[in-house]
Amino acid sequence: MEIFTILFIALGLSLDSFAVSVTNGLILPEIKFWNAVKVAISMAIFQGFLPIIGWFIGSKISTYFVDFDHWIAFGILGALGIKMILESLKDDEIPKDYNPLEFKMIISMSIATSIDALIVGLGLGFFETPIIYTCFIIGFITFLAAMIGMLIGKKTGAKFGRKMETIGGIILILIGFKILIEHLIAHYY
Repeated sequence: MEIFTILFIALGLSLDSFAVSVTNGLILPEIKFWNAVKVAISMAIFQGFLPIIGWFIGSKISTYFVDFDHWIAFGILGALGIKMILESLKDDEIPKDYNPLEFKMIISMSIATSIDALIVGLGLGFFETPIIYTCFIIGFITFLAAMIGMLIGKKTGAKFGRKMETIGGIILILIGFKILIEHLIAHYY
């Protein structure tokens, strides 16, 4: 898999964490750097680790789907992209007792923003993907996105985060199209 594809997958996946982090920065404008680092590291670890689980499953079953794996990847990435776009359009209210620095809340946020990464990992299992390298990039970009998101949330507000979630969904859909087109062209020639 090309480095640019891996980077765009990482970017698309990290924008969920970015959007949540913008909200966290908005809720806690006084958040300290090390508290933000704890939240960002948790998100990065989950976002970087869950694709390995998905990849393992996908690589074990890929031989059964080799003739249409590109359609599966397209479907997975397209569905996740649409899901992200639809979620970005929701106007969810933040509960008054929401504290993004509580341990259980950090873990909950990390899991919630990483489920997509597990499913993307499943799709990556159908292809020759350097998974450890890919997951490191996904985790690193997620860490940066979460830190930047909390900083922007402190300065601007939550509306920006929703737009980034939409962009993340569009990126995942476009990557799905790219994989589909590359494989259809390769099978044609």
